[in-house]
Amino acid sequence: MSSVPRREEPAADPISALTFDALSREAQGLRDRLNRFRQALGRHFVGKQTLVDLMTVAAVAQEPLLLVGPPGTAKSDLVLKFREALRIPSEDYFEYLLTRFTEPSEVLGPIDINLLRQGRYIRREGGKLPTARLVFLDEVFKASSAILNALLTVINERKFYQDGAPQPVRLKVLFAATNELPEHAELGALKDRFCLKAACRPVQDRYFLELLDSGLESQTHRELNQKPWAEGHATLEDVLKAHRYLTLIMGRKEAGPDGRELRDRDLFFRDELLREFRRVVQTLTREDGVFISDRKLVKLYRLLRTRAWIFHGGAVERQDLQLLSYLGETREEIDLLEEKVPRLLGLT
Repeated sequence: MSSVPRREEPAADPISALTFDALSREAQGLRDRLNRFRQALGRHFVGKQTLVDLMTVAAVAQEPLLLVGPPGTAKSDLVLKFREALRIPSEDYFEYLLTRFTEPSEVLGPIDINLLRQGRYIRREGGKLPTARLVFLDEVFKASSAILNALLTVINERKFYQDGAPQPVRLKVLFAATNELPEHAELGALKDRFCLKAACRPVQDRYFLELLDSGLESQTHRELNQKPWAEGHATLEDVLKAHRYLTLIMGRKEAGPDGRELRDRDLFFRDELLREFRRVVQTLTREDGVFISDRKLVKLYRLLRTRAWIFHGGAVERQDLQLLSYLGETREEIDLLEEKVPRLLGLT
């Protein structure tokens, strides 16, 4: 039997070839653009700046983010405008509303019937999740077990399987949304892959008039096909370059004045803040039963460093530790941590 041609591998990513020295020269410009981006995008929402900031941090860190909230709280609109503000083309974007009836072919691509007749199980993934760099999955926990298992592999390994062999996906940024957090044990593994889970709350009680004005303005922009939030402050390339730069800097080791090898935490995470980080984590696990896996702890460190770099360009500061507010596994924990973490940090 003749061999079946596989998907043509994408050309080498030029960003992956950039050196630390080259990116260091761009670092300040990247920071400036990302900060203008998040601040400008936040102005097109009411009471959502914290979520826009969190999305920016998650995107640069390339960590999945789960938005949790009832219908009508702008979860989808946040992602849509985030994508448009970065000017991500349609071929690099995939979104889908999942239900228990959603077939894997709708997300991963349909089976190639001609190849199936030859005994090969190959999906035509064009325009589907495997070819997108930004992915948004709405009601992610309502997916079938087949899709959920595929998502675990995609998130963990950035791969999916074609004819039993792993194939790379292009995924860089994953946002997901849910109206409610399920407590079924079989969904625990997928929930744990979302290191950050943020509540998307109604704002009408606090911002009644502002919401009316902003909502009418947004509806007008949509009907007139206007996108003033797509101002070009930053691009997906900026996000990917920032990720590459931070990956390289976190992997560096330097010699201290006494010849001792200095690691990233020696340079960018002061001892007193590391102790505070550890204290808050231990308090949440021991007093409130919040589950923080070893994997999540490492991801948290990277997220803290990413936020610190974006917001103030250097070492982790106390306010960066507020990311610990987004570790909840249930809606009750999300609400609790949102109030308790700032209090533990003395930031209220």
